[in-house]
Amino acid sequence: METAAILRPRRSFILPLLLAVTFASALELSDQLMNYVLRDFGQEAHQRLENWQRLHALAANAPVDRQLKLVNSFFNRVRFISDIRHWGEEDYWATPIELLTTNGGDCEDFSIAKYLTLRAMGVPDEQLRIVYVKALELNQAHMVLAWYQTPSSDPLVLDNLINEIKPASQRTDLEPVYSFNGDGLWLNQESGGRSRIGDAKKLERWQDLNERLNSALTP
Repeated sequence: METAAILRPRRSFILPLLLAVTFASALELSDQLMNYVLRDFGQEAHQRLENWQRLHALAANAPVDRQLKLVNSFFNRVRFISDIRHWGEEDYWATPIELLTTNGGDCEDFSIAKYLTLRAMGVPDEQLRIVYVKALELNQAHMVLAWYQTPSSDPLVLDNLINEIKPASQRTDLEPVYSFNGDGLWLNQESGGRSRIGDAKKLERWQDLNERLNSALTP
């Protein structure tokens, strides 16, 4: 496996990391990556990645409601930092490795990390949607992860703003705009319905994030 730039360039340096991870079925971080993080980011960053792997091992066979709670709680411990402060960019979607190693990210990073971790635990893609919303009380854009027991279910919302996982019907402070997963892209309608408008490849930042992950798997 070749060295891949998994962490984003920051303050004039590139972090070349070796990563072995297949999110769809497993979560395995290479020894090269772990040693690199320990050397360049310290014991606490190394421990966060170890805890991530431990979380996967602990919850991979747990009931899905338990998986949702564990994953939501785990990532909500990471510090919230705006992209402009953390990465020097207005809007950057980080990988879970970037989020945990630097111990910082924003709502997109939290939602993506939760999505990918639950996928690695075996939660079907069709049950998960990353949802771009308007946080009405804050009057700003926000992103959350939704889990649907069935396609027509009232989804459960995993949110970095609150630790409690609530049904979407109880989150009247959030106004959905669009949602996506590995399979598709949906636009929310004023009537409350959703119309599929294509696949997630239309989202440039989502495509860029997946390319950074996939580059680590290229022999």
